[in-house]
Amino acid sequence: MMQQKEFLKNVTDNRGIIYKIINLYVDEEEDRKDLYQEIVYQAWKSFGNFKAESLFSTWLYKISLNVSITYLSKHHKRTKLKNEFPEAPPVVHKELSERAEVMYRAIRTLNETDRGIIMLHLEGYDNAEISEIAGISKSNTGVKLHRIKQQLIQILTQK
Repeated sequence: MMQQKEFLKNVTDNRGIIYKIINLYVDEEEDRKDLYQEIVYQAWKSFGNFKAESLFSTWLYKISLNVSITYLSKHHKRTKLKNEFPEAPPVVHKELSERAEVMYRAIRTLNETDRGIIMLHLEGYDNAEISEIAGISKSNTGVKLHRIKQQLIQILTQK
């Protein structure tokens, strides 16, 4: 019972992480709800293995990214069907500034892994933390971040 209360408090305190990740990976409100539930479920299943060697927020980021990428690959067939119809514009929360909205749209054009890496960078995680969460080496993290930034600059200057 105590473990459940601790888990729920940590998830509630860090739910912004889940929302940020979800908004990067899915457009539809129903998909957002499904993905949120899947992330919380997978986090709960893994909570017994959380050793507190890192912050709960770091651990939750890692789970959220992994679950989101898995969710997308499992629902790829459904996405193919949706792509046969006109694409809906990306859903962006109204409280975002116009500049943030433009940046969010640019980030959403990146591949799934790169979206997660740049979001972690923008959240203030250092390369060592990003490499731990993303499961890549620290030097590869630096290289990927540089390439992602260059890609975003190219995307943003084309508009």
